[in-house]
Amino acid sequence: MPERRTVEKARKDKRAGKSTTTQAGEFVHEEIRKVRRGEHGARSPQQAIAIGLSKARRAGVALRPPRKGTAKASTRKSAEYEAGQGKRKPRRRPRVSRAVSRVLKREPRSTASRTALSKQTQRAASRRTASARSAAARKAVKTKGSAGRSAAAKKAAQTRTRRRR
Repeated sequence: MPERRTVEKARKDKRAGKSTTTQAGEFVHEEIRKVRRGEHGARSPQQAIAIGLSKARRAGVALRPPRKGTAKASTRKSAEYEAGQGKRKPRRRPRVSRAVSRVLKREPRSTASRTALSKQTQRAASRRTASARSAAARKAVKTKGSAGRSAAAKKAAQTRTRRRR
């Protein structure tokens, strides 16, 4: 179950006119935080991202299912089905719950490290064309607002100076 804070952030993004992937990003962030704390286990950054996207779909974010050929047919089918499912009421079993928590504590935390996520981001970006990346950036600028644009420009300038050294 996603945290209330995450759902509220996603709704705020929707009101601001941001894309569905941006709304879903809030759920992915939450999942990464959980992996880092050892509350959830993930063997790879991709798995953590997939869990976050699944949660987003269940919370009602209108994400498109993965394209044909990029994921298994069963995965695509469940992604279509998941949109806006109702809440599940789990049967709480203390012994099983404790055992699961113990197992999750043994899972690696490095899957949600900065370097692992950075590698995943670079790989995902490299699969897209330069024009697609550029178009995404232009679209993002439209929903940023003047203060956000100014802050982003300052950050970009700092990055440029740091890389020149």
